[in-house]
Amino acid sequence: MKFVSLLVLAAGLASANIVSDVRAAIARNNFAEASRLLDAYRSSAGVTPEWLEALSWMGRAELQLKNYDAAGKFAAETYQLSTAALRNRKLDDDSSLPIALGAAIEVEANILAARNQRSEAVAYLQDQLKTFYSTSIRARIQKNLNLLTMEGKPAPALQAVSLPKGKPVLIFFWAHWCMDCKAEAPVLARILQEFGPKGLTLVAPTQRYGYIGSGEDAPPDVELRYIEKIRQERYSAIITSPAPVNEENFRRYGASTTPTLVLVDRAGIVRMYHPGAMQYEELRAAVAKLFRSAS
Repeated sequence: MKFVSLLVLAAGLASANIVSDVRAAIARNNFAEASRLLDAYRSSAGVTPEWLEALSWMGRAELQLKNYDAAGKFAAETYQLSTAALRNRKLDDDSSLPIALGAAIEVEANILAARNQRSEAVAYLQDQLKTFYSTSIRARIQKNLNLLTMEGKPAPALQAVSLPKGKPVLIFFWAHWCMDCKAEAPVLARILQEFGPKGLTLVAPTQRYGYIGSGEDAPPDVELRYIEKIRQERYSAIITSPAPVNEENFRRYGASTTPTLVLVDRAGIVRMYHPGAMQYEELRAAVAKLFRSAS
């Protein structure tokens, strides 16, 4: 029994470490070591959601290096094995499987776009969006679709808040737990100080995540109070009233990354869609361009 218990403990530790170990090997540019780790884990524990998440990082890393053939192979393997796992479980039964499958879809779409197959990438993402619309990876798929199609199109309507008509708007999707969002606040404050008098308006949607603080579960009413507390403590200079809280806004705008910044012109047309934080100079240039084009 003691020997069996040790085996179980070892398997658990391997499960906990495979993602971080593979990512660490990739960070050292040691793809051979990452592959050895993946092979050893699969031999001992099989294809688990954690192993699939680790495998997905291989595709992402090869895409970053523009090794599109290798990235495509890893993405295809991750997609095939992830969807096979769905025969016996739901996608959102744990956190690793949606990360793996979402990454595989993202990598495949980016490969198509990088190879000047933009229409094929859009069609692929639209098909995947239909397939996984009711799952947690909807926002991630929508993000990649928006990156290819949203700029130059009318901004989707928001729930719980309306975009002001006839004014340029900067939409700031944020999360109460997000350190990058907090770091972006001073950047946005500078932008508003300069362009607010010229008419720029900030709209700052957020959503519930089911927890507060350092991760303790929380019912909706408790989390809503916590969101307002964080707004007052960290964002009062830029978000001057309680933020609109609605999960559908995040899905519609593909805000699986926080912050996500969206710039909308006076006519309601999206002029910039940017998942992730932006430096002041980069964001200011985009906003200034919007005002120059309107003059």
